[in-house]
Parts: sequence; C-alpha cells; structure tokens
Amino acid sequence: MGKRGSRSQSQLLGSLTKKQKKHLRDFGEEHPFYDRVSRKEAKPQTCQLSESSDTSSSESEAESEPEQVSGYHRLLATLKNVSKEEEEEEEEDSVMDETEMNLEDGDSDISEEEDMAAESTDAESVASPADPEGKDGHGPPGTSEESPEEFTDAKHESLFSLETNFLEEESGGDSSLKASQDPFVQHVNTKLKEKEIQAVATNPKTTHQLKWPILGQVVFSSKFQKLETFKPPKDIDLKSVHLQKPLESTWIKTNSQFLSGPQKSNSPFTPLQKELFLIMNSYRDLFYPERTALKNGEEIRHVYCLHVINHILKANAQVLGNNSRRRSQKLGVGDDDDFRDQGLTRPKVLIVVPFREAALRVVQLFISLLEGDSKKKIIVSNKKRFNGEYGSNPEERPPNLKRPEDYEAVFVGNIDDHFRIGVAILQRSIRLYAPFYSSDILIASPLGLRTIIGGEGEKKRDFDFLSSIELLIIDQADIYLMQNWEHVLHLMNHMNLLPLDSHGVDFSRVRMWSLNNWSKYYRQTLLFGALQDAQINSVFNKYCVNVQGQVAVRNVPMTGSISQVLVQLPHVFQRMEVESLASVIDARFNFFVNKILPQYRDAVMSHTLIYVPSYFDFVRLRNYFKKEELNFAHICEYTQKSGVSRARHFFLQGEKQFLLLTERFHFYKRYTIKGIRNLIFYELPTYPHFYSEVCNMLRATSRGEEAAWTCTVLYSKYDAQRLAAVVGVERAAQMLQSKKNVHLFITGER
Repeated sequence: MGKRGSRSQSQLLGSLTKKQKKHLRDFGEEHPFYDRVSRKEAKPQTCQLSESSDTSSSESEAESEPEQVSGYHRLLATLKNVSKEEEEEEEEDSVMDETEMNLEDGDSDISEEEDMAAESTDAESVASPADPEGKDGHGPPGTSEESPEEFTDAKHESLFSLETNFLEEESGGDSSLKASQDPFVQHVNTKLKEKEIQAVATNPKTTHQLKWPILGQVVFSSKFQKLETFKPPKDIDLKSVHLQKPLESTWIKTNSQFLSGPQKSNSPFTPLQKELFLIMNSYRDLFYPERTALKNGEEIRHVYCLHVINHILKANAQVLGNNSRRRSQKLGVGDDDDFRDQGLTRPKVLIVVPFREAALRVVQLFISLLEGDSKKKIIVSNKKRFNGEYGSNPEERPPNLKRPEDYEAVFVGNIDDHFRIGVAILQRSIRLYAPFYSSDILIASPLGLRTIIGGEGEKKRDFDFLSSIELLIIDQADIYLMQNWEHVLHLMNHMNLLPLDSHGVDFSRVRMWSLNNWSKYYRQTLLFGALQDAQINSVFNKYCVNVQGQVAVRNVPMTGSISQVLVQLPHVFQRMEVESLASVIDARFNFFVNKILPQYRDAVMSHTLIYVPSYFDFVRLRNYFKKEELNFAHICEYTQKSGVSRARHFFLQGEKQFLLLTERFHFYKRYTIKGIRNLIFYELPTYPHFYSEVCNMLRATSRGEEAAWTCTVLYSKYDAQRLAAVVGVERAAQMLQSKKNVHLFITGER
C-alpha cells in the first residue's frame, strides 16, 4: 500500500474520537449503538429546551437505511478491498459478495469474541464483555472527560455558594420549615441512638402488606422497631403536601399534559402520581417495578422531579436562613448546634438515568418547575453547551425504521450512555455543569459514575461527592441489566462513605448523623424499573436501610406474555433439578448438552434458534458448538454487521443448522430473524415480552411448515419470577410444585 495507504489509514484514525479509538482497541468494534461514524466530526445539534418533555422524537439508528461505513470497516478498507453492503431489516435479500459468502461463518468473528470471552473470565475487569460501552470510554469533550473544573471552580464559587449567600425576603422565607408537620423537617431531625444502629444488622425485617387503589399490592417494611403504614387519602391539595415556593404555582402548569382526561380538573396529580408522591414525600424508600417508557415513564419522571426540587429548595432555604440568622446574631450568643443543616459535602441528590436524553428531560423539568408562569425568567448558566451535548437532531430519525413501540420509546433522542453533570440551584438560578462539590444535584449514567469512582489501586478516583447524598433516584433500572449491572453495584458500594478530604466544609454546620457516618440510614432511595428482577430486588433489599422504612410494589402477573404469542406453537417447558442457586449455571449447561441438544442434532431439526440471555452462557455454548464441530452461526452484540448479515443469510437458507442469539443483541437491535422452525430458550428472557416477540418471529417465513414448529424452554425453581411473567402466577406455581418436570402449552389454536 505504501505511503499513500499509510496516509489514508492515518486520516481514518484521525477522524475517530478518543472514545471510538479506545473501543476499537479494546473490543475490535464499536459500541452496538454507535457503529455509525461520520467521516467528519458532526457539529453539535441544538434543540430548544421546551416546557414539555415530550418534544424529542429523534431515533438513534436505522439499519433499513443505507448503512454508513463503520470506523472498523474503514480501517479494514486500508488493508484490503471490502465490498460495501447495505443491510435492511425488513428484507434480507441483499446480494453479498461471493467470496464473503463463502467464508466459514464465525471464523473471522469468533477470534475477536474469544478474546472478549477471555476477558469475561476476569471478575475484576470493569469493561467486561457484558459491558459494550467499556470502562474507559470517553464522552464528548467537556462532559465525560474528567476536567480540572469538574470538582472545583474557584472563579465562580461565590456566586452559587450556600455559605456566602443569604435568603431573599421575596422567596417566602423558610417558614414552612418551622412547621412540625413538614416531612422534610421531621426526616432530617429524626434522632437515632447508637443501640438502634447496632441492632439493624440483626433485627428481622418487619413487613405489612396493604392494597392501594392504583399501585395495588404495597409492602411496607423496616428493620427499625417502629413500622408505620398509611393509606392514601381520596383527595389531596398542594398545600397539604408542604411544597416550597414557587412549586405550588408551577407544578400545575408543568403537569398539565397528564391532567386532561377523566380525572377531576382540580386535582394536581394523576391517580398514580398522587400515590407515588405520598410515598416519596414521607421519605420512605420506594421500589416501583411497573415503570415503562411507553406507558407511564414521563408521568413518573414529572413527579420525582417535583420531589427533587422540593427537597433541594427546602434544604437550601434552611442553610440560607441560618446564614442570615448567624449574621444578625451577636458574637458568643446562641448554640452552634442550632445551625447544623448540612452534610459533609454539598451534593444532596443523585439521579441515575441510562441515556443523555433522559438527563435532558430531567433538566427541562427542573427549569419548568422553577420558572412556570412567572414573568421573571430564571437564569440558566451553560444552557447552550447543554443543548449541544445532550440534545439531538430530529432530522436524524429515519422515516422507514420499523420497530416495536416500546423500542422507539426507550431509544429516542441522544442515547449516549457515558455522561455526568452537576446542577446547582440557588433561589432563581440554575447552574448547569456546576463543579461536583458545588452542586446540589448530580445527574449521571452508571458508566459515567463508574469511570470517576474508579477501582481499587487506581490513582485518579473520587467518590467523596457521594458521601452526603440524601436522595438517590435510580430510574429505568431494567436497562442497566442490559448495559452493565456491575456499575450499579459498584455505585451502591460507594454511597454515603466518609469522605477522604474535608472539601472546605464547616464542621459546625454538619448534622450529627452525618458526622457519625449514619447518612445511609437517612438516605431515601427511589428505584424505578419495568420488571421484577432478582438483581434489582437484591439492591433494594440490601442497600436500602432508611430509618423511615421501605415501600415496595409487589403485584403479580396473572396472565403472562405467553398470551401474546399469535402463532400456533407447542411450548414445552422443561424443569431442571438444581441443588443450589450457585449450581444453576452448570446445571443448565449440562442439562442442555445431555438432554436437549441430542434431540436437535438430526438434520430434520434444522433452523433451530437458541435464545441465550447471558453473554457468558453464550460464549460457553459457542465454544462447545465449535469444539463439537456443529453446523452453527452466532450473533451477539459484538458481531460486526457483515457477520450478522452472513449469519442471518446462512440460517435462513438452511446452510447453518443452529443460530445462537444473545438477548442483548435483541434488546439493542430488534431484528426479525427469519427461517426459524425450532426455538430453544436456554433461559427465560429478562423482559417477558421478549418471549412473545421471539415466538412470533416464526411467522416471518411461514411456508406451510407450521405443524412442525417447536418451542422448548429451560427453567428451574430459581426462575420463579421470570416464569410467572411468561405463563402467569397461577400456572407458574403449579409448574414449580408439580412432580412432573415437563409441561406443555399450545398457543394460537384455531
């Protein structure tokens, strides 16, 4: 190739961002969603902040439009000629280069995936194969990169400093804080004794179950001796919930889009919002597993943003009010304990969201809640920069993309998953990109937090800003199962630890329970997700120890997603006998290899799709199939587009008997796999509706072979939640208690 080729390669490398170069070096390909790279750095697109959070409708990617050449393929193009191919989701009829079609499927892809499989065995690795975004990914300039001003900013410190500002008279003072009924005051003034803290580790959890009109089955629990429950009143007004000014007037306008309908016009909340806010405002921990992007996601986002702003305004008003009293107080008069109103660091609220679009909508709501109909516009610092880095271009939405509605609702707008931003609020001003230790609110993704928290032995790491978090919101928790759940666990392990540095705090203003390292008992955690999952439940049960108690919504699915299967198909559920939870992984593999796979080795049982939720199970099966020299293709979230095209083509034509498919590939792409005749669920899907979606793929190439279709599902007694979500709670209970290990269901009967 000579100098010309090397110069071309240098130009191609130079056009890639630092994040893309890092990902190519670590994984040999780009992130599943960011494999389209323009030859030129695109200018940041600006979207106007609106009062409504429903304005963004841009889509992330279209495989049905002509594919832009990825950075990986452009690098390959400097070494050899590669045929340009377009991939369409609706019809996989594109003509492929004969030499490419004759390649042994998997030989070129497996080498890279085997490298990643080796990495996956390292439990300490952060950027494991289950983490397509990678540990050391870098976001756009000034957002994800750690800058000197990310933690401190001496130049603008005084403008937003709580210690050097005083309460404005027009803000209404902090009279509401004096009310003994205010739940905020009651919560922060709750006094715990040493013996109560020591008893938490050994105390059994006391629970009480109630049925609420909208939320359904609500379970109150606490590890502290006193457990209080309550039922929602029929009607509530804004004055009774102790909202800080100006929220009483701005909330109605901000929430108006949800109030038109059968609800009474004078109600400030929807029925769901009312019950959720009553729990939030009581400062109990909350787990709500029925939050979906399509149905009630925005409704819930509105109400938790109201709770966040209400909490921040009250906390800051308390500090500013005490500043004024201290200024007017005579020297040596009074007790310093009267002014204990802060934590060890300033950040009080942490909101964890999966994508930049969600962060954009949260900030939009903050502005709307503080501004409302007021003629005085609030001052928003760094607004233009924020629009450019968190906004998206609506024109990027492809007109011919066909995906399920829930997919379009989740993957809308800017779906970058590596970001963090500090927000400072002082009376009628909002400062975006505030230094962390000058921020009231932190909004971040799990990956954005993971890269700043760091790991053991890393020199550059910081988690002191998490020491005094009073309100933690984890929204769309189910999506983190598809990203990297280890990042969430890593975050929870670093919450409310004593800081390593003082960060200029006035210890005479720090609350005693914060000095005693009891902050985790005063932290309220709000956990929202789309499903009941063992890993999410574990986080709620293990890390939520609020003194006010916990509230979890525990409704059980009565029908299950199997009722949404439209094809006529026999579903054979085979139960594995396992001794313990730790042995499930090996037991499933041995059961599949010894009992299930032999039934499908015959050529008659071709066109068999094996759906594998776990990437680690996928690697194990792929290596076994390769060792046994089985005729198979495989698709995972790391497979290149050319590899995906080949695998789908070979499977459709019957040239490959088996197709291994990961759940995360389905989550990120939602391709319709054609040519399926036999379906095996190696494990029940994480999302119950994925079960019906995959089963309904059999309709894609119906050629009168319906009578021969089969579906086999593997499960164990430890899969009770996922089983109930698929077949319904009553059937699941019967299947788990039955002496029989095989159960048959038939759908789509005529």
